[in-house]
Amino acid sequence: MALKIRLARGGSKKRPFYSIVVADSRSPRDGRFIEKVGTYNPLLAKTDENRVQYNEERVKYWLEKGAKATDRVARFLAVNGLVKWEAGKNPKKGEPGAKAKERAEERAEKEAAANAPAEAPAEEAAAE
Repeated sequence: MALKIRLARGGSKKRPFYSIVVADSRSPRDGRFIEKVGTYNPLLAKTDENRVQYNEERVKYWLEKGAKATDRVARFLAVNGLVKWEAGKNPKKGEPGAKAKERAEERAEKEAAANAPAEAPAEEAAAE
């Protein structure tokens, strides 16, 4: 049985509240879990100490049993040094798509064509 330490969503519409739970990786996100080990309230300020709360002893216990934290939970746990977390490296994340690149090229060509006639008389006047 593959164990995960992950978030289970609660709260109402547009007011999220998450429980940090240990669950079988095959169970649904908000479904059956083994143990609730903490909470996460994203509506609180990042500096608020109540934003993320968890039972450190139980988290250590489950990590020793082989549970793997999801990326978001690992980020929380890395603050106290329970797990190692690194930011993902995706250099193409901010790169525009093919159509956007084509539009940018067309726009650059139009600007070059619009600026070319205006520059030509200025060059002739400078040559004289």
